[in-house]
Amino acid sequence: MKNKPALFGQKYSSRDYTKAECWGKNQFNSSFPASLVAYMYSKGIKPVYIKTTSENKIIHTLINADELFGINPLSEETYYNYEAGFAPYEKFYQGEREKIDLVMMNRKTNQLLTGLEIKLTAIPDNTTKNYQESEWGTEIVMRPPTICFLACSICNSYTSLKEKERLRSFLRQVPQINHWEEMDEVIPYYEKILSSLLAISKDLTKKQRPLIIQPIWKTEGNKMRLKDDCLDVFVWSNLSIIQMCCTEDNTTISRINRFHRTIIWIYKMLLDYVTYDTFDYKRIIRLQSYNLANDKAFALPGTKSLKFIKNDIIIKPRISKFEIKNIILGGGQDLLSPERRFDAVLVNSPDIFD
Repeated sequence: MKNKPALFGQKYSSRDYTKAECWGKNQFNSSFPASLVAYMYSKGIKPVYIKTTSENKIIHTLINADELFGINPLSEETYYNYEAGFAPYEKFYQGEREKIDLVMMNRKTNQLLTGLEIKLTAIPDNTTKNYQESEWGTEIVMRPPTICFLACSICNSYTSLKEKERLRSFLRQVPQINHWEEMDEVIPYYEKILSSLLAISKDLTKKQRPLIIQPIWKTEGNKMRLKDDCLDVFVWSNLSIIQMCCTEDNTTISRINRFHRTIIWIYKMLLDYVTYDTFDYKRIIRLQSYNLANDKAFALPGTKSLKFIKNDIIIKPRISKFEIKNIILGGGQDLLSPERRFDAVLVNSPDIFD
């Protein structure tokens, strides 16, 4: 009997991989990475964990998949729920429920274990493809909902009256701003806004938690061909995302760019949380746009992301292209629609499934 299309490790999932639509452009880009993590776990390979120290410095450690997912990814009790609400965060914000890319659940108890965003990225990107290989980087695009989840993850560490007062004490570094939508009113206090967030980050060093799974797939420069060693996984903690916005000199600013705006958004969400117990995330993003489009929070090109992810593993990823056939199972590759780059490169690499 012919095996059914499937992805490694995902015995129980909200997606039915026997159906072609589950291999479409958006779904594959989150479901394949989850199976890549599970496959790495089966081989005893831990993803790289990008986190911060008590001095707000970026460091790399390793994180096991059962710690990342909150459950053994291969357990009979494991359920992969995609594009789902994450109830532990929903009490912190008002309005329509935001869906997070992957919610890991215990199917026996229905416990929601963790909510994670997934960003499948290519290396090198257009800004680094002409550099030597050791300087290749990858673009990371951050969506506004991810910033909402980041703020919620911080609120979740300050829930008691005593903890909320502690959070309030950090936020008090900034004098009262009456018109947050006015750039000229906010700019003079930006340094204090950033300083208060960095103080919160230091306070939460031991409580930081994974928020973004960033698998990388590596090509031969700008060619649509996978390198032999082509796949690996990086995981960003909630606090490391704040550091993404600190790649420039922020002491004196004359205008608000996307990185500054993201810091302001996070601060305002936390301020509203300690003031009103919840924040209206979409209203904050709409009113504090500062003449910038809201389609994305910010994008970090490879030239800037490299400082965060550069290590020996990104130069030589640990999973070979010839192992992809151990992750995409039962002829699933035949259901792929090459609408995005990773889908396309797999469709154009039939030899790796031989």
